[in-house]
Amino acid sequence: MSVPTIFDPAGAPQNRRRLLKTATLLAFGGLVSGCSGILPNTGPPPRLFRLSPKSTFPDDLETVGWQLVVEPPLAPAGLDTTRIALHRAAAELEYYARANWTDLAPAMIQTLVVESFENSGKIVAVGRESLGLRADFVLKLELREFQTEYTNDGIPDAHVRLNAKLVKMPQRTIIGSESFEAKLASNADRIEDIVAAFDDALGKALKDLVVWTLRTGQSERRA
Repeated sequence: MSVPTIFDPAGAPQNRRRLLKTATLLAFGGLVSGCSGILPNTGPPPRLFRLSPKSTFPDDLETVGWQLVVEPPLAPAGLDTTRIALHRAAAELEYYARANWTDLAPAMIQTLVVESFENSGKIVAVGRESLGLRADFVLKLELREFQTEYTNDGIPDAHVRLNAKLVKMPQRTIIGSESFEAKLASNADRIEDIVAAFDDALGKALKDLVVWTLRTGQSERRA
């Protein structure tokens, strides 16, 4: 004797919901399964590198009684990045794989410039424009070169060039303009040696920048 099928109107919506949920899960599972073969392999995260401020300066560098604001360096789009740039050909800019700076290059350099002035111990106050510091002078910077350049021997040079303008406030008069450049060879074509070459090259440029700024501003104050 067959058992009659009993239709329960009260349970019908619940059954439909259960069937819909099952179908959705099956569809989602199929989508994930189908896409898994084309998802990119992200791999390990990039290594992060930072550079150091300058801390040694000439003994005869004069202490100044004025305040300085350091603006963020302007930079072309190819250098306004956290990626470490390189030139193998004059017209092409590339980047090292899985190796980044800890910040955008202009922001990192602005921080290092401020810290280098502080390390000199020769200025009353120095800071970024965002701090609201009352400035006697403003240092405007432009990052022109910040990449390695490969030569025929396969060992890269770290090339750094900063253009600077010192502006007297509140007149906004440019009282000096100078370029600071250094190019130093890496010990080997390894990222650790390349970063060390960047550190030395930038350190040389920062030292010259700090000395020039303090002497130029002090000469203007005396005048």
